[in-house]
Amino acid sequence: MPNEPRPQKPLLAVLSGHRVDPPPVWLMRQAGRYLEEYREIRKRTRDFLELCYTPDLAVEVTLQPLRRFALDAAILFSDILVVPHALGAEIEFVEGEGPCVRPVRDASDLARLDLAHLHERLAPVYETVRRLRSAVPEKVALIGFAGAPWTLAAYLVEGRGSKEFLEPRLLARRDPNLFARMIDLLTEAVTEFLSAQVEAGAEALQLFDSWAGVLPEAELRRWCLDPARRIVSILRRRHPEVPIILFPRGVGASLKLFASEGGAQALSLDTSVPMAWAAAEVYGPGCTALQGNLDPVALLGPEPDLLAEARSILRAGASRPHIFNLGHGVLPMTAPERVQALVRYLKSGDV
Repeated sequence: MPNEPRPQKPLLAVLSGHRVDPPPVWLMRQAGRYLEEYREIRKRTRDFLELCYTPDLAVEVTLQPLRRFALDAAILFSDILVVPHALGAEIEFVEGEGPCVRPVRDASDLARLDLAHLHERLAPVYETVRRLRSAVPEKVALIGFAGAPWTLAAYLVEGRGSKEFLEPRLLARRDPNLFARMIDLLTEAVTEFLSAQVEAGAEALQLFDSWAGVLPEAELRRWCLDPARRIVSILRRRHPEVPIILFPRGVGASLKLFASEGGAQALSLDTSVPMAWAAAEVYGPGCTALQGNLDPVALLGPEPDLLAEARSILRAGASRPHIFNLGHGVLPMTAPERVQALVRYLKSGDV
């Protein structure tokens, strides 16, 4: 029938509160170094940021895993640090070390950052999203994303990756007013960045707070939950049709706070969270869906063990709308054949 409505994409159906069997699947860092074709593209660029800011290449890299695996979503290939970079932060990606940032630790450092050129500098990312919207397969959802303000501030103040992020935690205690100004700036920038991705064609959004787990609850609320709630609130007013996934990694039982107060439609779980506990306990107004949460290391082990772990997660999440994913990103040493085996199993419905 010509006027019959098109069926909703599986991932978007789950984010609207429906149970889909088998559940849709995508993987954090599904595009990346574990794929030979990605490594070939990366050789052609001067540095990692050039890859993020070159739409032809970023589109190609985003689509690479979709050609190999029956995934239900494409996630924009970019990096969380493009937002502070667009604000004027000095960032370099060093091979073998990751991001190196000129630290922002006082008022004069913070004054170097501003919103004036945000969209101009991020225009190549928006162009990538526009091209992807028409390039992804019909039933595949396009996910946009950003890093959350706390995680971005953690890199800005520390100057590099860290297990403890001591410098931002100390700055937040010693000069909470300065730190609040930084968080406010990043909150506005992230909101505008995500909104522009929707305008370019993103159908769902994920907010990555990768280092939320280093904070105690009171600071978690102030520096992670409150900014996330502000971002979600503005985005839901501007783009009520676009669902949002929050990923506050490492927060454990505080996931309940993000479900009840964060305002997003879904929460993504890290590896440490028992899926059965989350399925029973983590609810909130509008937050009905869960995403996750296979240990990425399982993809490095024997295939029978991998599939057994996946089966356990599927069964534990069976009472809720569920998107199958990892508890963090695909590791660079992962064999693509393991990803293929996992996705085939998930699509088989053999639980």
